[in-house]
Amino acid sequence: MTNLIQPNFIQLQATASSQTGVFQSIADIAVENGIATSAEEIVKGLQAREAQSTTGFQDGFAIPHTQADAVVKPAIVIVRTETGIEWESFDDQPAFFFLSLLIPKSEAGTTHLKALSSLSRVLMDEDKRQELLDAKTNEALAVLIEKAIGEAN
Repeated sequence: MTNLIQPNFIQLQATASSQTGVFQSIADIAVENGIATSAEEIVKGLQAREAQSTTGFQDGFAIPHTQADAVVKPAIVIVRTETGIEWESFDDQPAFFFLSLLIPKSEAGTTHLKALSSLSRVLMDEDKRQELLDAKTNEALAVLIEKAIGEAN
């Protein structure tokens, strides 16, 4: 699972103020970077997954994810918003740090489960969560995620 995250897959200080806005930001980044061919399909996929059960985690983190035909390569897209957004998180706190996992339908199962499991383990570790929060640049954040995923596998 290399190259799942790159600095240009990250948007710090996003202005999205709703769940749909976050999904649109994720979808736009995905299309701009050749991860996906249709922003609309990504937004619909993220919304459908969220409707099944919340992807809100705790301490402001959420892991929205989807498997879609429009996704051409697996990737992690990160959006960090200026303000918290209601996300039905485990701790009932708003989310502002979104680690979105986008997986091609053809890789559903293997890649999806490994990456999701790795991200979940990272978020359960308080020190690693703090490192993510402290990262000031896209490059620093990408390195932290890549390292964390590498350690988890």
